[in-house]
Amino acid sequence: MAVKSTDAAEKYLRLTWRRTCFIVLLIVLLLILIPLSASLGTASIGVNDVLHALLSRLIPSFSCPSLVQLIVWELRLPRIFMAVVAGAAFAVAGVVMQSVLRNPLASPYTLGVASGAGFGAALAIILGAGIITYRGVTYTNEWLVAVNAFIFALIPSLVVMGLAKFRGARPETMILSGIAMMYLFSAGTALLQYFATPEAVTAVVFWLFGSLSKATWWRLSVVSVTAVSITAVLILKFSWDLNALLISDEGARSLGVDVELVRLAGIVLSSLLTAIPVCFLGTIGFIGLVAPHMTRMVIGGDHRFLIPASCLMGAVLLLAADTVARTIISPMVLPVGIVTSFMGTPLFFYLLIRRKKDFW
Repeated sequence: MAVKSTDAAEKYLRLTWRRTCFIVLLIVLLLILIPLSASLGTASIGVNDVLHALLSRLIPSFSCPSLVQLIVWELRLPRIFMAVVAGAAFAVAGVVMQSVLRNPLASPYTLGVASGAGFGAALAIILGAGIITYRGVTYTNEWLVAVNAFIFALIPSLVVMGLAKFRGARPETMILSGIAMMYLFSAGTALLQYFATPEAVTAVVFWLFGSLSKATWWRLSVVSVTAVSITAVLILKFSWDLNALLISDEGARSLGVDVELVRLAGIVLSSLLTAIPVCFLGTIGFIGLVAPHMTRMVIGGDHRFLIPASCLMGAVLLLAADTVARTIISPMVLPVGIVTSFMGTPLFFYLLIRRKKDFW
């Protein structure tokens, strides 16, 4: 018995070491990718110049041309860090969705969050909700489009939670309710586009593609504070509960877990994690589905490690996709939502084919 206990302890230590090394590897990869991404674009800048521009704001002795500082600090860094934060948020939302619904195909968009946000943005763009008149002055306010998208992104989650509360918080009920909401809002968006002008339809379609070009330091601060705080709550408070849910509802209850509360809290927090970046950036798909699976295949399903590792994986994937979007047909910049789908689909198929055994 003592030998078996020792073997189990050694196996656990090796697994913990593997998980830690994987997280450190993702951190190093992200630190390499950030200056590399900042150096690429329509105006190519050397990596050394990027590092000098970064240090010039922190250490006065580092001199750097003002044009390089402007490009790095005002144009590229907000976009890069928004990709990091949004990718991390989408990945964590995917982890939580897949865990509480116990469905490997679940993602932040399973509950209709993206469709709701798209409908809200289309409503603002096509019906003129983004035009404000205040004391006789009329002007366009992009924030109304963002607020509209945020509110309608949360509506599907509220409906799903209401149905789950009425019918019982079962994974099947939540998934089917989310799919119904997704089709409802998609139909509403299509109806608005059918009666809209060509210019409005173009604006809606571009918003639905998803783009990091809307990133600013202020928007980055809003998304960062929200994403970091919610992710910290998930790691510190719900990691063990999510681990227990992987057994079964009955097994989790026997361990003292309030299954319905954890499931509803997971839906709320993951919906917020998705809705806040989406309302600023548009719909960016596939990160919330691919990043958790890639991470789970390497380090397993322990949420104490899975959540932070998925954070880093999502950040790396979205930043890499945005770098490709900015450079592949430069000077034209592709919407990053298109690139994530093109990159994610073959990568996901490759991982599924390469993996011989069941990983879920």
